Amino acid sequence: MSFEVPDDRKYLESHEWVDDAADTARIGISDFAQDELGDVVFVELPDEGDDLAQNDEFGVVESIKAVSDLYSPVNGTVTAVNDALADQPELVNEDPFGEGWMLEVELADDSGLDDLLSADEYREQIE
Repeated sequence: MSFEVPDDRKYLESHEWVDDAADTARIGISDFAQDELGDVVFVELPDEGDDLAQNDEFGVVESIKAVSDLYSPVNGTVTAVNDALADQPELVNEDPFGEGWMLEVELADDSGLDDLLSADEYREQIE
């Protein structure tokens, strides 16, 4: 099966992605992760203003198959959460790189970005 892996994102081995092209970095989970989870029924996210450290747990995604922790790919402060996921958690399945985004984070620094997987490296991991 082929999964969408946008080249403009960076990835954690635990399947979270980050898009750091704007002033704030946007975070979500990959197409592969949402497929492995199955139908997402609940997403728990941190509050705006919370500080995140790279690789620390920031929330939980619950599906009909499993409950999985979510890990931050970056260091920073949460500036926005996707409130739509509270009423429509299925957006994670329907559009994991678009409407199913989870957080926006103001980066504390970009020192950890080089530790993340490129799109090619992530594709190799999920093959």
